[in-house]
Amino acid sequence: MRAIQITEFGGPEVLDVTELPDPSAGPGHLLIDVSRAGVNYADTHQAENSYVSPSTLPMVPGGEVVGTTGDGPANRRRVVALVGTGGYAEKAVASEALAWDVPDAVDDVTALGMIVQGASAWLLLRRSVHLEPGESVVVHAAAGGVGTIAVQLAKAWGAGRVIATASSEAKRGLALELGADAAVDANEPDLTAALIDANGGRRVDAVLEMTGGTVTDQSLRALAPFGRLAFYGMASRTEPSPVRPAALMAHSTTIAGMWLAHVFQLPGDVMRTALDDLFGLAADGRLRVVAGGEYGLTEARRAHEDLRARRTSGKLVLDPSR
Repeated sequence: MRAIQITEFGGPEVLDVTELPDPSAGPGHLLIDVSRAGVNYADTHQAENSYVSPSTLPMVPGGEVVGTTGDGPANRRRVVALVGTGGYAEKAVASEALAWDVPDAVDDVTALGMIVQGASAWLLLRRSVHLEPGESVVVHAAAGGVGTIAVQLAKAWGAGRVIATASSEAKRGLALELGADAAVDANEPDLTAALIDANGGRRVDAVLEMTGGTVTDQSLRALAPFGRLAFYGMASRTEPSPVRPAALMAHSTTIAGMWLAHVFQLPGDVMRTALDDLFGLAADGRLRVVAGGEYGLTEARRAHEDLRARRTSGKLVLDPSR
């Protein structure tokens, strides 16, 4: 089969197309004929070995796929799955526990957009910041995969004001189209003041943050008493300033971290609950995944280059057939 294999860590230049033996599925696992593989910002960290969990070489990157499994028409299932690694390939193996059937009304891009970005947005709002109806929420990188869904979910769940940030006028326009009440330039020198101004002069109740550096610092300063910031990425690759616990008490501030992998340690099938909710909203036309671009397997390098340069919006996918 054709696949992308990494034999040394680095940037997009280490993504090479190669021929590899087909993987085999052991007990409790599924062999999936991949129709599309999702491309996530985490994949760029995986390629350079700067992700939360360390990578090992050689490696086929890609943590999510959608495709079909089964021996014949009667046994065929269309599933979306988390695979950890191995997604950038024509075939992938997934644990049965990490594969979910996709409703007919949900297309491949939507399915992939829900399994990581959608579930992340769901968890950030439900579990990390516990958004209440009427509260204000800032969604950074609002034109990205998580951001586009978080804006829509926040509005659907009764947020009083959704404030989006994005780096270009086109991206800010997309966030407004998706339901944001205000859109702020992510490059504002005084981001704290800009966020407060976008909230009618009031400090904000919740922030979803994945940039790091001064964006995190300034967002924390924009929080109202009992405000919550959920940190789920560091796209700038720059650490925020250290936070003293006493400073949190002084302003009744909460900082939460979120890594999707931990959802599987919660009691009950929270991931299934999230996907049922997300797929239902999508099938009803109340939630949409913004298609950010489809690349052939041979264009994986360009996909990573575009993602790292912030030239993309929405969900990116690879087509292993080309």
